[in-house]
Amino acid sequence: MPQAFRNTFLTLRDLIASAGPLAFLAIGLLILAYWWLNPNPPKTVTLATGPAQSAYEEFGKRYQKALAADGIEVVLLPSDGSSHNLQLLRDGKADVAFVQGGTAQLLPDDADQLVSLGSLFVEPVWLFYRADAAERAYNTPRLDSLRQLRGWRVNVGSEGSGVPKLMETLLEANKVEPGTVRMSRLEQTPATVDFLAGKLDALVFASAPESLMVQMLLQTPGVQLLDFAQHEAYARRFPFLTPVTLPRGVVDLASNVPTRDVRLVASTTSLLARDGTHPALLTLFAQNAQKLHGGSGWFNRAREFPNSRASELPIAKEGDRAMNEPVPMLQRYLPFWIANLIDRMWLVMGILLAVMLPLSRVVPPLYQFRVRSRVFRWYGRLREIENDMETGRTDPADLLTALDALETQAEKVSVPLSYADELYALRSNIHLIRKKLLRLQAGGSAAQAPTPDATPGAANAALAAGTAAASSPTQSR
Repeated sequence: MPQAFRNTFLTLRDLIASAGPLAFLAIGLLILAYWWLNPNPPKTVTLATGPAQSAYEEFGKRYQKALAADGIEVVLLPSDGSSHNLQLLRDGKADVAFVQGGTAQLLPDDADQLVSLGSLFVEPVWLFYRADAAERAYNTPRLDSLRQLRGWRVNVGSEGSGVPKLMETLLEANKVEPGTVRMSRLEQTPATVDFLAGKLDALVFASAPESLMVQMLLQTPGVQLLDFAQHEAYARRFPFLTPVTLPRGVVDLASNVPTRDVRLVASTTSLLARDGTHPALLTLFAQNAQKLHGGSGWFNRAREFPNSRASELPIAKEGDRAMNEPVPMLQRYLPFWIANLIDRMWLVMGILLAVMLPLSRVVPPLYQFRVRSRVFRWYGRLREIENDMETGRTDPADLLTALDALETQAEKVSVPLSYADELYALRSNIHLIRKKLLRLQAGGSAAQAPTPDATPGAANAALAAGTAAASSPTQSR
């Protein structure tokens, strides 16, 4: 490979090796924090809606489409209505559900197991009746009191809808004796078919105006909507009810439907969730509730909903944040899963950074030690050769062989360019010891082989010279 690339690779390899333990510690702590916080939500959530063609079903489809944009699959679970939805939450069969206030009996444990994401919209009590039935009974096409339902065939919806309980409460408040109204409990679609066929005299819904059945009946000839003339009194008697008015012409301005203002009583529907539902899912539902229910409608002005005014259960902090604070800045520019990950992990990452910064100071010394140790490890062998040379325990020729082998090993050492001076210093010291050995070897040869005609004095001088030569490396050190 090119030398420049090789040098860069060596530097990076040593740096990664030096910072490895610290990096593994940081990664381990991040994994532990991720497991503990569980920041990313599951990809599937179950939403309990309501009967077919109801407003709950229509809103369920809107939430399904909205959350699909963030990669969350919303499984719609049809139900009989509000009471059934509440039971599905208690049984853990649904994660989130639409529940109408006042139509279901809350249990003492519900406050610990369930949370509210806010009130979404009002659901008026729609009491439709046949004008011909009113003509036969009272010689007028219009009714103005629940007491006038005595003897009538009235469908109040299935048990799971919560409407039967609500109607029983309202009839009891009007002193209508049980049994005087022939109540049936058919589901919406078959009940509407019987109503239009004349088999029923009246039909009761508690639904948002988005319900297709409500929209159809409001524009059906021969069908009247009961005007609750005492709607303010109902609201004062029952805290879960709100007085509302269906304005004249709001259904169809061109056809002037309805032809007059109709006073109604309404309960408020909330979005409830199990307490164990992932917080990120609660955030998504609460934020999308602002988009889906924040506009104006037949009974409210823009931005009146969602709110926390009529909540019968504690408001989840995710719902409160969505109602009272703007969308977090990160979610405006990043995909939801990234923004949610940062939002839930930022404190842990901050603590981890505060711990890792001081520890990271050990990385440069570790890196320096790792690189220099490749060079300095050979100084031990070099010192052994020099010690053997000074003591004379090993033949200089053997020491030269060992020194050549050491030099060969040193030539194979690779270090980053910034530490090349350490490597060249080692080679210089090897060369210095070789020079000493060569001088020692030359001096030793001269002492062992004197000329025949040399005088004792000359031999002594040669021996002295050899001794001086042998000792000169040590003195020069």
